[in-house]
Amino acid sequence: MKTELFDNADMVASRAASIIAGEARKAFALRGRFIFAVSGGKTPWKMLRALADEDVPWEGMYVLQVDERLAPYGHPDRNMTHLLESLMGHSPILAERIIAMPVEEKDSETAAVLYEKTICKIAGSPAIIDLVHLGLGPDGHTASLIPGDPVLDITDRDVAATGIYQGRRRLTLTYPLINRARKILWVITGSEKKEMLQRLIERDASIPAGRISIEESVILADEDAAGQSF
Repeated sequence: MKTELFDNADMVASRAASIIAGEARKAFALRGRFIFAVSGGKTPWKMLRALADEDVPWEGMYVLQVDERLAPYGHPDRNMTHLLESLMGHSPILAERIIAMPVEEKDSETAAVLYEKTICKIAGSPAIIDLVHLGLGPDGHTASLIPGDPVLDITDRDVAATGIYQGRRRLTLTYPLINRARKILWVITGSEKKEMLQRLIERDASIPAGRISIEESVILADEDAAGQSF
């Protein structure tokens, strides 16, 4: 696990964009495509806007969602709403290359199966994502792998539905798919993350984030989140 510390969230976002662009160029040169899964959050939206200023092979990029709340299209609770705002109009990516989780399906389990099938069409079977971007919650969750939720114990599916968390059910990528990724990029900002960042660095498997593979992973954090961790 590699760690990098920055003065503020804007610098974290800029560095994250640079790493994504570098991984995109490498993947495109090797395989003709770059498959990228992105989580939500204010710093990640800055990261995606900064990506527009990088040298990126947009024609070969596919953007997947790490997780999503079950909410109507365009709702501010939806990660996809902000993802589209951050990428469309700021970059030349094709709209059809941004692959939304089908959370408008009436049955969330059916939605999870549909998204897993979609990922397999893009990334093979078993699916391998080039880069998974993750955040970290103050309770130690990452993606929508939530403390105490049965989704933490899933080993035979790549996408699953969660219980209700902060008012909404969600779809999330599961540990098997995330841990097969070629690279994990953690983007962690804010003082409320301080304790959990320390536990992540210590590989504390009692928090959901601590069960993510450390191979080929990079942590980018600002000083507020880092505290004495770095």
